[in-house]
Amino acid sequence: MIKSWDYKKEYSLLKKRIIFSIDKTLRSGKLFFGHEVLKFEKEFLKKNKSRYGLSVASGTDAIYLSLKALNIGKNDEVITVANTAIPTVSAIVNTGASVKFVDIKDDYLMDPEKIEKIITKKTKAIIPVHLYGQSCCMDKIIKIAKKYNIKVIEDCAQAQGALFNKKKVGNFGVTGCFSFYPTKILGAYGDGGFITTNDKRIFKKLRRLRFYGMEQLDPSKWWNNKYFAVDNGTNSRLSEIQGAILNVKIKSLDNYIKRRREIAEMYDKGLKNPNLIKPIKKKGKFHVYHLYVVAHKNINRDIIFKKLKKFNIFLGVQYPYPLHKMLAYKNSSYKDLRVTEKYSKKIFSLPTYPTIENSKIKKIIKLLNKI
Repeated sequence: MIKSWDYKKEYSLLKKRIIFSIDKTLRSGKLFFGHEVLKFEKEFLKKNKSRYGLSVASGTDAIYLSLKALNIGKNDEVITVANTAIPTVSAIVNTGASVKFVDIKDDYLMDPEKIEKIITKKTKAIIPVHLYGQSCCMDKIIKIAKKYNIKVIEDCAQAQGALFNKKKVGNFGVTGCFSFYPTKILGAYGDGGFITTNDKRIFKKLRRLRFYGMEQLDPSKWWNNKYFAVDNGTNSRLSEIQGAILNVKIKSLDNYIKRRREIAEMYDKGLKNPNLIKPIKKKGKFHVYHLYVVAHKNINRDIIFKKLKKFNIFLGVQYPYPLHKMLAYKNSSYKDLRVTEKYSKKIFSLPTYPTIENSKIKKIIKLLNKI
């Protein structure tokens, strides 16, 4: 069987190190904000070349807390895309702000040319989503944001390690939001997230917001120990156990990305069918291929899926329903999302997880060419 994603082989390779790390953590007597999380935070910032940052409970929380740190909420508007995971938008809605959807280009990324048309006096932020492993056109988006004094929060959940003009994503906006959901490029074995920022004031506020808004008033008084709420925050902590797992896995991050790019190159070279639309790679962008997304010009993907199922091959679809079509977000504002709607009916993804064997990739290529 060939799955669209599988972690079991990866776990078997890392099992001894992970179990040792978890056992050491449990014996430490510290389950939150201990050595493992602090160590991971430092290593993550080093890898991403960001000045400040902190771990949180999920990628969703990373976006939600970023919005809260910028005081975005009721009567405010946030611009993003509709061809993204639900968490991007649920985080906005949960602050009390409204969503305004903008269309995408043929590379499935936010179209900067259409942003200015939907900006109003209520627009407070833009959330570009670096989808499938490739960066949005951040130069154009940042230029628009500065013109209208709008904040930029980057959704980097699928693009850790991706570059735009040789600069890592998560370093363009006020914050960069990452996810460690198991399927991600750097995945935990549970939930987890991270926020990067180069603004020290925002960092300090985020640090409070992730833990009930509390701040240590007087370090000399041990009984005072941070239990004083400065802001109304929430509970969004990365556990020491997930920190321990991520400390093991982050050592392989560069190899994971290298392997994903190797797999993508195999697909690029091997898929010969002219009716199959392969990922469009833009100049100045370093694609890390969280997903290798394709579309067929003529054949319905359901037919392709049924044919591949006979050979025990199961591919993925991200995302079959654009968010503006979902009941939960039917009241969101949008104008023309024709490109989003067009590709939502066509796209599907091929496996790119690092431990998939080359023989399986070759089998997928052979069958897709035949179909």
